[in-house]
Amino acid sequence: MPGQLKVVRRSARRLGAALGTAAVAVLLVGCTGSGPGTTGGPGSSSSGSIAPIESRAPGSGRPVVIDTDMAPDDWVAILFLLGRPDIDVAAITVTGAGESHCGPGVAHARGLVALAGRPEIPVACGRETPLAGSHGFPAEWRAGADGLLGLTLPENPNEVTAGSAIDLLGATIRASTAKVTILTLGPLTNVAELVRDAPELRPRIEAVFVMGGAVDVAGNVYLPELPPQPVAEWNIYIDPSAANLVLASGVPVTLVALDATNDVPVSAAFAKRFADAATTASAHFVSDILGKLGDSIARGDYFFWDPFAAAVLADEGVASFANRSLGVTTDDGPDSGRIVTVPGNPEARYAVSGDPSRFEDLFLQALNGGGG
Repeated sequence: MPGQLKVVRRSARRLGAALGTAAVAVLLVGCTGSGPGTTGGPGSSSSGSIAPIESRAPGSGRPVVIDTDMAPDDWVAILFLLGRPDIDVAAITVTGAGESHCGPGVAHARGLVALAGRPEIPVACGRETPLAGSHGFPAEWRAGADGLLGLTLPENPNEVTAGSAIDLLGATIRASTAKVTILTLGPLTNVAELVRDAPELRPRIEAVFVMGGAVDVAGNVYLPELPPQPVAEWNIYIDPSAANLVLASGVPVTLVALDATNDVPVSAAFAKRFADAATTASAHFVSDILGKLGDSIARGDYFFWDPFAAAVLADEGVASFANRSLGVTTDDGPDSGRIVTVPGNPEARYAVSGDPSRFEDLFLQALNGGGG
């Protein structure tokens, strides 16, 4: 079964406002280191050339916090958003309940922001266990994420952020002069803790974009103790109670589920096209990541899970959507982590399909300087 787990690796997983820096500075220490009708997003009918992104001064774009478990496709998604001049990545929070453990996860996130020329972006980690239950990623996956697939990143010269991911999330949201958008790329443990323990901040959250879930398609959690036809997606399965809490919180949620990410496989042809077009340090690093994942790409079982979620946040025209009142099966057992309809829950929006051509154009543009 470990061999099967390796084969399905990540396809079995998902495989304007300036930030008030003074408010966040308190976290730093002196050490270094109405039903499901389908609708298209704006511009969804077009998959042609993408208009150049308007350049903006740092801190003047749309404020976004990236909450990540620092798996390989998370690294790609982070660099994608860092390459968008219309997005201001105000902070990165790491969940230690996901693929990477806190220590290496924070170190790698700090290296990514240094690589992208934004070493001042604060990074902090949350708890290393789910809110409830004991689900976890296979140890070999965690070792690969912790080891950065054998790649290297530059050292970050800035001070290490003190405090937890929840501290950083709260401080960032309070300090922002506009509502903050959160992108989650792993289990929702950190965001669930925030909306549970600081409900007064919920109105300050513009939206939560979640890479996770399988709404009307099969899941991808293949484990010996579960049925052979999976119903859950990994990010939701790891901490179903956290996902259920966020969906019930009333915060606007967009699920970028397997329903849509199944439309954006990573092909060997695109990996080569991307490598040939790479002009920036970020693009070359992403090309190195795709090279490390070449076997999975050749088998056709590696997808742009997290990068596609980042692209949906940046440009909703890359996907089509439906709305439904959703929740998560939280009991342990064969249905654990399954996305279900829950009458009375707030409506969530979920992506039902993706436009691979438009996504690839956005991807190439953002990682090669953002100017088209």
